Amino acid sequence: MTFQQFLVILRARYKLVLMTLVVTVTVTVGASLILPPRYSTSTSLVIDFKGVDPVMGIMLPAQLMPGYIATQVDIIQSHAVALRAVKALKLAESPVARERFLEETQGKGSIENWLADLLLKKLEVKPSRESSIVEVIYSNPDPDFAAAAANAFARAYIETNLELKVSPARETAVWFDGQLKQLRDQFEEAQGRLSRYQRDKGITSTDQRLDVESAKLAEVSSQLVQIQAQTFESASRQKQLEEFTSKNRNVDSLPEVLASPVIGDLKSRLSAAEARLSQAANTMGKNHPDYQRAQSEVDSLHKKLADEIKTVASVINNNLKIMQSREKELRDAVATQKAKLLELNRHRDEFGVLMKEVDNAQRAYEAASQRYTQTTLESQTNQTNIAILSPAIPPIEPAFPKLLLNVALSIVLGTMLGVGFALMRELLDRRVRSAEDLAEALGMPVWGVLENTASLSRRSGLKKLFFRKAPLLKPS
Repeated sequence: MTFQQFLVILRARYKLVLMTLVVTVTVTVGASLILPPRYSTSTSLVIDFKGVDPVMGIMLPAQLMPGYIATQVDIIQSHAVALRAVKALKLAESPVARERFLEETQGKGSIENWLADLLLKKLEVKPSRESSIVEVIYSNPDPDFAAAAANAFARAYIETNLELKVSPARETAVWFDGQLKQLRDQFEEAQGRLSRYQRDKGITSTDQRLDVESAKLAEVSSQLVQIQAQTFESASRQKQLEEFTSKNRNVDSLPEVLASPVIGDLKSRLSAAEARLSQAANTMGKNHPDYQRAQSEVDSLHKKLADEIKTVASVINNNLKIMQSREKELRDAVATQKAKLLELNRHRDEFGVLMKEVDNAQRAYEAASQRYTQTTLESQTNQTNIAILSPAIPPIEPAFPKLLLNVALSIVLGTMLGVGFALMRELLDRRVRSAEDLAEALGMPVWGVLENTASLSRRSGLKKLFFRKAPLLKPS
């Protein structure tokens, strides 16, 4: 079918198209006038994406998620929010609502849940694509109730959102309260063990006492080294003295003998006495009193010198014994000081362990106390990141039905239906309306078309023969 044939069919069936259009428009206007009007109003909510926690001062992590707005839309349309709206509107107290509830449910279930489901059917939530504004739209035949319901849903959503934030904080605060008591008991127990250990061991400042004892150990060790050197030197002198004695050598060459001033004095006096004795021997006889006196003096000096040398030898032996005894005492003192220092180190290590236990218990208690304070404040907060931008007001004009819009739509729909009916009627009752139809029906070419056939048909009397309305002839 060509476009020209389509236009010819419409021109032939224009009455059917007009009748369909008129009927459609009439029905639409009548329905628009008969149907009860329905009013629609909306509450605008602003959801802050960059909300900051009022207690901790950090960015709320849930608001950084891509589906945050979609989640909020689902919350607004949830049954829990609808229940809050029912309670806020006090619909369950209405006798009309109770009567209708009994009629439709025979008293089964809860009237609040039934009313919540009814409210959700008329609720529409539209989030903005380019902003964080969400429209809460409610439709109802009563404009005042529509505005009240939209505002009730907005307030119920804000309360539910706040409850979702506060409820976990309350449960966490209760849990932290119990944990805080245990941590406080552990901290007090650790502090008590540390105090008892300090009291039992007499510890005031482990580091200061350890420094003092370390200094004492260093001093005793230094003295031991000095005594060991002196003992070694005394042992060498004694060994040398024993060698001189065993070999019957003169001990006058010993350093101690040479260094003794008494022995030196005795030697000088002995030399002088021997000189006098030699002189007396040359001039006097042995029985002469002067000679005998000189001899007696020399013998006396020899004896004194020998006694003094023996004294020096005994001093060497005594010094060695004293040094060995002193060395043993210093060794014992060093061992005792080391043991004492090791004990102090052990006390310091045990004290450090107890201090760490106290510090760990204190840090755990302080961290739990801080977290408990935060969760307690969070459980008591009444701030949210949602605000009402513009509350719903009772609309003046109904949102449905809109007469002008319905008429315009009915014209479009009626025209489409009329055209459709015309084409369907033409398919059921096909007519020859143009040269193309005739050529298609007979399967022969058309050689010519008479533009003005009305006058010719009247003159020839062939009008009824050629132009009568007849069914389309099918070619044989």
